[in-house]
Amino acid sequence: MVQRPSFDLATERWAEVRWKDPDPERPSKVGLKDLLIHAHEIQALTITPPPALSATYRLLYAMTARITGLDAGEDDWRDRREDLQGAPLDPDAVGGYFEGLTGRFDLFDPDRPFLQDPRLADPEVCPKSAGVNKVAVGRPAGNNAVWFGHHWDATPVPIPAADALAALLVWLYYGPSGRCGTRTHADTTAADVSAGPLRSSLSYHPEGDSLLETLLAGLTLPPPGLQPQDDLCPWELPDLPDPLAPPRQPEAYPGPCSRLTGGWQHALLLVPDATGAHVTDAYVTWGRRHKQPSTHDAYVIQQISKQGNPYSRPADAGRALWRDLDGLLQLDTTGTAQPQHARRPEVFETIDDLGTFKVRALGFEQDGKTKDVQFVSATTPPLFFRIWDDDPAAARRIGDLRNAGELYGRRLDLAVKRAWAAVTDTKLGPCAWSEHAAAGYWPAAEEIFWGRMRRQEYLNPWQPFLNAASTTFDQVTQDHVRDVRSARAIEHARVELYGGRRKPKGKD
Repeated sequence: MVQRPSFDLATERWAEVRWKDPDPERPSKVGLKDLLIHAHEIQALTITPPPALSATYRLLYAMTARITGLDAGEDDWRDRREDLQGAPLDPDAVGGYFEGLTGRFDLFDPDRPFLQDPRLADPEVCPKSAGVNKVAVGRPAGNNAVWFGHHWDATPVPIPAADALAALLVWLYYGPSGRCGTRTHADTTAADVSAGPLRSSLSYHPEGDSLLETLLAGLTLPPPGLQPQDDLCPWELPDLPDPLAPPRQPEAYPGPCSRLTGGWQHALLLVPDATGAHVTDAYVTWGRRHKQPSTHDAYVIQQISKQGNPYSRPADAGRALWRDLDGLLQLDTTGTAQPQHARRPEVFETIDDLGTFKVRALGFEQDGKTKDVQFVSATTPPLFFRIWDDDPAAARRIGDLRNAGELYGRRLDLAVKRAWAAVTDTKLGPCAWSEHAAAGYWPAAEEIFWGRMRRQEYLNPWQPFLNAASTTFDQVTQDHVRDVRSARAIEHARVELYGGRRKPKGKD
């Protein structure tokens, strides 16, 4: 009997971890069973790249909710979750969950490969594979430019199964829209797909002192009366989904599990080598013919447009995490009412009774279609999420501090652009000086912000940011003062740091 390729995520060691008490005898990688059984002893996951970690968190939240019984919204949900703090998860409950889904966590199961569609292997469904370079994160495929390594479609290098899983998750959550592999289902043949549900977004995850604290804090309150059988994950479904099914309505995501693992648009199938240790090829195509509605992800900041429409705050590799505290802590800067221009992630509404947590921001700076720019990962110090309710005066002071940093960042950007335009006799717009100014100002502003937060110094919040902006302006422009004309232009532009020149009042 020929042994088929297998890579069972429940038992294979693939998830990279950092233990609270390091020991040479403890493995640096574990499978899902050991990950959850020893979650109270694990400090954190060290899975890369950041969007793969963000996706993994969502899968683990769903599994944790199911194993602990926190997938049902009863009145004592908060109390039951709090009781689980500090104690390990029941090993029998963890083992029972995976035993009840034997084969469903195998990347290469012939009938139900984990998070994949085995129907794509049929040449009448998908006549051509995409190649392993297409699915691997960071590799060039087709005629794309080489960035991280030289790879050719004619001689593809297999990727380890664990890396293939990370790539699979990135595709499902952050995959591009547009052209994809041709797929035929019933009487429909198409070769285009909509973007993944988290594309270009930044998600925020509370992190505790242990992985168990992190997973419990990441759970959201299910709606009252929800039954687990009405809120299934893809690996729990009895049958493969119909790719031609009409779009799900928002209310069709009844609970946290379907929200965490719903909304995917792509379908993939990994092709293993004979051992199952590596992936040699892959199929990438559309998984749903219709664009799925938002799952109202509980881990993103919802910006509110001028028209009143919510949208996820996009990932920006050049934007420090402290600048997002307006959306994480709901900081007030008006002194009259809680701000409405940004809604903090839903997950932070239910962790107040668990203590303070750091926030890990994870995402992928991308455009809305096909362009990938840079991974994003950052962590805050422990934050007090009830600050608006318990100390609104402090919330306003922190909000003023943050707004001061933002204000002088904007003023500096305008000042150096005006200086550049005047010196070079060009139109006002993006320029090299603005990039240099941003590289100098924002790290200094971040240090100012957290330093004042730690010392609780909120008097004259604008002063240190003005000083940092002025210093940066000098550093960017001082080597370009070559004559009276350039000196005058630069000094005229400096006024923008102080709000610009006032327009003269019109005659009465």
